[in-house]
Amino acid sequence: MFTEFAILLAFIVLVTTYIQRRYSYWEKKGVPYIPPHFPFGNVESPFTRKYFFGEWLQMFYQSFKERGAKHAGIYIFTSPNYVPIDTEIIKNIMQKDFHHFVDRGFYYNEKDDPLSAHLFAIGGNKWRNLRTKLTPTFTSGKMKMMFETLVECTHQMEQSMNNFCTTKESVDIKDMLACFTTDVIGSCAFGLECNSFKSNDATFRIHGRKIFAPKGKMDMLKVLFSAARPEWARKLGVVLFPQDSTSFFFNVVRDTVKYRRENNVRRKDMLQIVMDLEQPDGTRDENSLTIEEIAAQAFVFFLAGFETSSTTMTFCLYELATNLDVQQKVRDEINHVLKKYGGKITYEAIMDMKYMTQVIDETLRKYPPVSFLTRQCVKDYVVPEYDVKIEKETMVQISVLGLHRDPEYFKDPEKFDPERFSDENKHNILPFTYIPFGEGPRLCIGMRFGMMQTKVGLTCLLRNYLFSVSSKTQTPFKWDKYSFILTTQNPIWLDVKKLDT
Repeated sequence: MFTEFAILLAFIVLVTTYIQRRYSYWEKKGVPYIPPHFPFGNVESPFTRKYFFGEWLQMFYQSFKERGAKHAGIYIFTSPNYVPIDTEIIKNIMQKDFHHFVDRGFYYNEKDDPLSAHLFAIGGNKWRNLRTKLTPTFTSGKMKMMFETLVECTHQMEQSMNNFCTTKESVDIKDMLACFTTDVIGSCAFGLECNSFKSNDATFRIHGRKIFAPKGKMDMLKVLFSAARPEWARKLGVVLFPQDSTSFFFNVVRDTVKYRRENNVRRKDMLQIVMDLEQPDGTRDENSLTIEEIAAQAFVFFLAGFETSSTTMTFCLYELATNLDVQQKVRDEINHVLKKYGGKITYEAIMDMKYMTQVIDETLRKYPPVSFLTRQCVKDYVVPEYDVKIEKETMVQISVLGLHRDPEYFKDPEKFDPERFSDENKHNILPFTYIPFGEGPRLCIGMRFGMMQTKVGLTCLLRNYLFSVSSKTQTPFKWDKYSFILTTQNPIWLDVKKLDT
């Protein structure tokens, strides 16, 4: 009995000593920090959390910025994470000294969940090689190639919006726009008709909802654990995406690739571009991709393309419904530009809409869909001027929301003001204070497509409809605390009126 007690006591002492040593990490380095609490460190318990992670990191950023700190340290469980606050440090991490921070540090599990090993998550040489292969997918020539397909997806959205005008019901605008972007990505990425507006049971829409649905408490615990201890999570076979959804996407890609190969069918879409990196006879060269890799890239095109763009358009239309003068100014530009192009929505017409671009840029400033960015140190790095060593495998958390709503960089940051991004004013924006698509070599590869999709959707809607905020919309917004993308806890409802054309 005494022996068992002694072993238990020794174990407790050992664990306590380990935790104390881990939680003194930033103090020993002289980096400002907030005392952590076991077992979650500084982050909220997933069982009692009050804030969306991006909002929580923004609050952390603000509190240290007010103290005059240039950087700070936090703990996720017992893992020390570095938080750069000064823009020069952020610039060094994301661009100048990028070779120290190549990886995002996102959890993926190639063995148990091959679709998770996509371009956004992987790192090292595998990321470099894949990025090089996929970059041609998003050139202006490829964007033009997919443009007509994208425009065709606006027709069902218009029909659906006309029904709301007839019934005079308020529109859950995020749901409407998610149907549009699901159809766009389904068509432009997979070459398939998703018919999201025709049925609530459209398969792509069902799985899109499931993947981005608010995560439960246990799911959030899995996310935190896999972020803090990815090597343990892989050994335990932790999978973050719903298995039926990843199986659905894999089967869609496999069957589509097989059909095209066997029937010599080619389409002007992202899947075709990625397919062309695989040899038809099954042989491999340095540029070819396996079917699993093709499926993983198609999967991330869908995830990134449908949710971020629908979120951006949702907040954009909300702000335009709140600021009717700005809405009219965008509409006037749409009508003026389209008149130059014979009333037709063309790639050139979309590129010509400068004020709309300002409005989207300001929406992305105030409501960045990806509200925080991560990097992982891949080899020891000494922060210039501060003589602080960031050790290999340390995670870096960059608060996009904190930067975008910092009054030092954006005066009156809660105000929606597209003039910040006018030709006269945008040069005043300090580099690395506005990073909705990231920055440096890991800048979002689909940025052009996302902007094109957003501009086409807004052009279709604003030239035909007048939007105002419904009394059903609950403000101020409460953020969905279990979401990865910045999104509201409750729907954003807009009233819509058909315009005479």
